[in-house]
Amino acid sequence: MAINQWLSETYPTIAKRAKTEGAEIHWGDETAVVNTDVRGRGYAPKGDTPVAYVVGGTRQKLSMISTVTNQGKTSWMIIDGNFNHERLIEFLKALIKQAGRKVFLVLDNLGVHHSKPVKKWLEEHIEQIEVFYLPSYPPELNPDERLNGDLKHAIATRVPCRSKDKLYQAATNHMTAIEKNPDRIKSFFKDPKIAYAA
Repeated sequence: MAINQWLSETYPTIAKRAKTEGAEIHWGDETAVVNTDVRGRGYAPKGDTPVAYVVGGTRQKLSMISTVTNQGKTSWMIIDGNFNHERLIEFLKALIKQAGRKVFLVLDNLGVHHSKPVKKWLEEHIEQIEVFYLPSYPPELNPDERLNGDLKHAIATRVPCRSKDKLYQAATNHMTAIEKNPDRIKSFFKDPKIAYAA
């Protein structure tokens, strides 16, 4: 019921307002980036459990918050440490500066998105940015999930990053390349499941 309402009423209203007010719609999400992420297909004889071998050494982890637009734009910030309201607000400030116009940001219902400091900051900057929350449904319907998957696949298929510095550099290099490829970003919106976002 909530999904149908979002598709038939909520999002069309957001899109109409954005057009009227000259706002830019961004779809946002956060993800973890680790050097031990295992992706892709494996093989094992029938009856045997597949085993995936990963890079040895210390597990390294970063976080990333990002947004995508159906016009082929992306904004992103890689974080060393926990993702919290302070980092979210820092990202929101950079996002509205980069956009150069009002932003309509679509997010999921992660707790930090609803935190008191974030709500207060958003109230104080309502002329520059408004946030809309997705209903609870499979996260893959958010086009920014495709960006997350693209990054994780790239990290998992390259030479293992054994240090946090190398992981950070690899993530930054990949995101910089995506940022310069609007058609690649637009392709994240072509899945029929998220066609309403186009």
